[in-house]
Amino acid sequence: MQILIAPNAFKNSLAADQAAIALAEGLKESGLICSLSCFPIGDGGDGTMKLLIKHLCLNTVEVNTIDPLGRPIKANYGYDQKTATAYIEMADASGIRLLADNELNPMKATSQGTGLMIKDALVRGARYIVLGVGGSATVDGACGILSAMGAKFLDKKGEELKVSPLELLKLDRIDLSGLDKRIEYCRFTVLTDVKNKLLGSKGAAFVFGPQKGASLEQQEILDDFLEHLNCIWTTQLKKDAGRLIGGGAAGGVAAGLWAMLDAELLNGIDYFLKVTDFDKKLTKADLLITGEGAIDLQTLDGKGPFGVAYRAKALGLPVIGVAGNVPLQTNEQMDAYFDILIPTGHGAVSLEELKKCTAENLERTGKLIGKFLQFASKKTVK
Repeated sequence: MQILIAPNAFKNSLAADQAAIALAEGLKESGLICSLSCFPIGDGGDGTMKLLIKHLCLNTVEVNTIDPLGRPIKANYGYDQKTATAYIEMADASGIRLLADNELNPMKATSQGTGLMIKDALVRGARYIVLGVGGSATVDGACGILSAMGAKFLDKKGEELKVSPLELLKLDRIDLSGLDKRIEYCRFTVLTDVKNKLLGSKGAAFVFGPQKGASLEQQEILDDFLEHLNCIWTTQLKKDAGRLIGGGAAGGVAAGLWAMLDAELLNGIDYFLKVTDFDKKLTKADLLITGEGAIDLQTLDGKGPFGVAYRAKALGLPVIGVAGNVPLQTNEQMDAYFDILIPTGHGAVSLEELKKCTAENLERTGKLIGKFLQFASKKTVK
């Protein structure tokens, strides 16, 4: 039996490659006679670019940049010299994981550090920027990114504003005349794993603001800021991002890059599976095992496990999904893509405790799957 193990990251607990290794170890411990192949996946969330760098065997470039609060840091991105393509992870310069819990503040955090990484890639000769935007700490509509590349954000007096949401509520005009000229010869792709639009109750501020440290009052201010920013885009650039599917990703970075740099937005898992030639690997498999922190109806909106399960089902392969949280009730939509959903939790524990034991639980779950497959094969032979 050929088993393909293709999990997504288990958010805030285990990277995708580590999750794949844990499941594989458990399957080996079970004594199941099989051939295992690990293919960790990324759907645009935090860690996607690191996986692409590994899968595509890319060189890494170290760059001096700043974190969301403006402190100097070093970060890496992948660069393909042959295609002049840079693969940049927004979270490496502008991510939540760079800040302590008490430092999270989207009213002050900016995406300038990501802009500095992009600028470095342009200097290197990049003609194509692929940006993964998961795990960001910012809600600045990409204003930080643009400012790092020469854009100026001006008030009614023509004075330059700081690129923080509170300051940018006074924005009257965006001056793009100072943008790095190399941008004219470069195209941009934003990879996202969400479909949220920019504004409103299901937009960037209200859905993603809380995890970035925003209070309810701050969420309302951030939504007002993004609405004001979109008005500027609409009147000045003739680009209304309000209805853009996925525009709310990364605190409006997706919408901002679409409006100000003509970036294209792509479903992260579709892009990832295409450039890594996942389908070729899948054709050799008899069973697919995938997973992430939670598998539910939202997974079907283009998350990583759905992406691989969809392709497996097109080939008639069985699919096992493992997650910290799975639906209690079965439903036809989920059953169409996942033959079995297995929760990795063991006993009544808190979410924090569950996260600490993710690797251990995945290994145990892998062993359980292996034992079950052995039992099933014996019953089939009889």
